[in-house]
Amino acid sequence: MPKTSRFGRLGWLVLSLLVLVIDQVSKAHFEGTLEMFQQIVVIPDYFSWTLAYNTGAAFSFLADSGGWQRWLFALIAVVVSAVLVVWLKRLGRNDTWLAIALALVLGGALGNLYDRIALGHVIDFILVHWQNRWYFPAFNFADSAICVGAIMLALDMFKGNKPGEAVND
Repeated sequence: MPKTSRFGRLGWLVLSLLVLVIDQVSKAHFEGTLEMFQQIVVIPDYFSWTLAYNTGAAFSFLADSGGWQRWLFALIAVVVSAVLVVWLKRLGRNDTWLAIALALVLGGALGNLYDRIALGHVIDFILVHWQNRWYFPAFNFADSAICVGAIMLALDMFKGNKPGEAVND
């Protein structure tokens, strides 16, 4: 069984911090550059920069609920972040894939948590669309990190243990 240090895989918090910094710097840039809902086309018919505020959760879920959702989503983010830190701490040395996944989700959650608490909304600026007919909801770097981390977590579930491989405690 591989030994793990006293702090487990908490070194991966550097990746979470990197996600948080990139997220906040990019949000500040686009908020300072764009007017609300202004679009700068990057790839015609497919990809644009824009500025949008989301007071709800993913896909603007509960965005028009009067403000209470801000604190509910902030509380959920704090609890999830604490769980992710504990999970990271308990990982073994060979759990690099899982550590990266958890660090990405944690960094993204903290980026959106900061917006939610400090601003009352999350800043979104990435707009994927198809011509002028279909628009995916605007999102940000934190959302991207959360999605990549979640996909990695899902893939890790399918990986399973190989025959003869010890299960980490």
